[in-house]
Amino acid sequence: MALSRWSFRYRYAVHGRRTGGARDDRGQPRRVHRGYVDKIPGFRVLGEARTAKQALQQVRAHRPDLVLLDIYLPDGSGLDVLRALRSCADVAPDVIVITAARDVETVRAAMHGGVAGYLVKPFTFATFTERMTRYDEGRRNLARAGELEQSDVDRAFELVRHAGPAPLPKGLSATTCARVVEVLRGAAGDLSAVQAAEQVGISRVSARRYLEYLCTSGRAELRPRYGAAGRPEHRYAWTARARGSAGDNTGPATAPHLLP
Repeated sequence: MALSRWSFRYRYAVHGRRTGGARDDRGQPRRVHRGYVDKIPGFRVLGEARTAKQALQQVRAHRPDLVLLDIYLPDGSGLDVLRALRSCADVAPDVIVITAARDVETVRAAMHGGVAGYLVKPFTFATFTERMTRYDEGRRNLARAGELEQSDVDRAFELVRHAGPAPLPKGLSATTCARVVEVLRGAAGDLSAVQAAEQVGISRVSARRYLEYLCTSGRAELRPRYGAAGRPEHRYAWTARARGSAGDNTGPATAPHLLP
């Protein structure tokens, strides 16, 4: 199991999320998935557990916010781990299943267990990044103080349970896209393509392509700024911030990540 910490206190650049996961003897997939987690802004691996028993021990010790859980573990089923987590009154992490199990019974059991996502192996880094980013945004949407409007609730469910947006257009990198997301979310207000390009370290044209993709996928919005004359300046803002999501005032969150 790999554990990662997540927190809002670092502005969106580092969410402080801790991730942990349980694995079996297949070391290569575990190393690949851990590498995926380390590449996503705001997530870092805290530890790993080889078995279901070790996974539960680490979850209780580290109290993460999110668990990446495999179904096939050397000493039992990940579903048993899920049930054990749900029965603990003092530990309530979110869970995303990462597994080769695709039978209907297992998927239904995971859904009944309240998982935030279910990824069937093998999958690409772009797909993994998208699911983790959507989970992160959904969690932030629910971190607001007070009561939520119906639109906020709908958006939270849409983000967490969404099957995934269209793939990145040809020529765009998932790693760079994650960095653009990090910059946009960390901004105090909206940004121009030039400003985003300078912070990410890419060209203005490339930055604009990533920003337009984020707008198309519903994660950012275009805000034209009109001057005295001429064409308006295109500026971009993260939609979660525009909707009033809480962020910098939220304390650190933790999440267990169970990897094979």
